[in-house]
Amino acid sequence: MSDPARRPTKGETAYRVLADELRDGIASESFAGGRLPTEAELAQTHGLSRQTVRRAMQELVSDGVVYRVPGRGTFVNENGGQYARRFGSVEDLMGLSLDTEFDLVRPLRRQVDVAAASRLRLENDIVWTVVFRRLHDNVPFCLTTVHLSPEAGRLLVDLPEVTEPGTRSRATVIGLLDSRLDSPIADAEQSITVAPATELAEEQLGCPPGQPLLRIERTYADTEGTPVELALSQFLPEHYSYRTKLRRSLPR
Repeated sequence: MSDPARRPTKGETAYRVLADELRDGIASESFAGGRLPTEAELAQTHGLSRQTVRRAMQELVSDGVVYRVPGRGTFVNENGGQYARRFGSVEDLMGLSLDTEFDLVRPLRRQVDVAAASRLRLENDIVWTVVFRRLHDNVPFCLTTVHLSPEAGRLLVDLPEVTEPGTRSRATVIGLLDSRLDSPIADAEQSITVAPATELAEEQLGCPPGQPLLRIERTYADTEGTPVELALSQFLPEHYSYRTKLRRSLPR
């Protein structure tokens, strides 16, 4: 499990930090027998209140990551190899590097793509494109095509993670970009649909022709509001679960 001494950064809350650390521990199979420590043990180890620990546990239960057995404890939910992680922020997306692998399929190259250039609000039709798979426990569950603005693409041309065919790493494109951009990535807009598998997805994910896949499009922008990356991903539903939590603002 990750360092229990980590404290929330700006914008984070203590229970979210603990929940993410527990997720990482689950992903790395750090809990013997699949049983998590008790609330009292976690509160003492992390220097947190029982209420904070309980809230973190409730989030994992609601996300289907763990389940509780009264009188016995909290256990990892064995979900048949399905990958599940909370995505509520750009930091969560960067966190894919913690427990999945980046497998380069088509190296970064400069090309003409009218639709992608339009989505990135470019003045011409030139973009930089890279295609890769995501693997969890050595099982591919996602195929992603990333289009970058010319300025963003040039920042990555010397990185083997996106230029050397067959390379596997713990990278994320937004993580690689964020460390090099003058203005860091600040937000992302996404749309979720279902679409038949493309030929490349069939080949790289091993799915039947035309199988319906979860299709997620994300457009990332920097702190100036300038789009820098368009990511088009296809997910195998049997190996991937997308969860989000919606909250209602109630009058006080």
